[in-house]
Amino acid sequence: QVQLVESGGGLVQAGGSLRLSCVASGSILSIHTMNWYRRAPGKQRELVAQITSSDMTNYGDFVKGRFTISRDNAKNTVYLQMNNLKPEDTAVYYCNVNGLTLSRRFESFWGQGTQVTVTS
Repeated sequence: QVQLVESGGGLVQAGGSLRLSCVASGSILSIHTMNWYRRAPGKQRELVAQITSSDMTNYGDFVKGRFTISRDNAKNTVYLQMNNLKPEDTAVYYCNVNGLTLSRRFESFWGQGTQVTVTS
């Protein structure tokens, strides 16, 4: 069993910053890709940022240099630093981790989501 615990969401004014964190624990042997997704009301889930085990990153087009994803492998933690937030960034942000479990299966795990609300 693998658990993902997210933190760092909240309410912020436009132009402000937030830092999301996601810690993976449990029966995971190695973590490969760590991702942040978001789902805004009435919209489909979309990829915000991705970081591979070799620290290659990929961002959604809407990020445009405002967000930075990073990871601390020693802590099984992925971060999302969000700067210059806009009201359209309002969404529930989900952590997604893909890796090899102790049972030697490659699986994908999701966090419970953390709400980010940006006011104008």
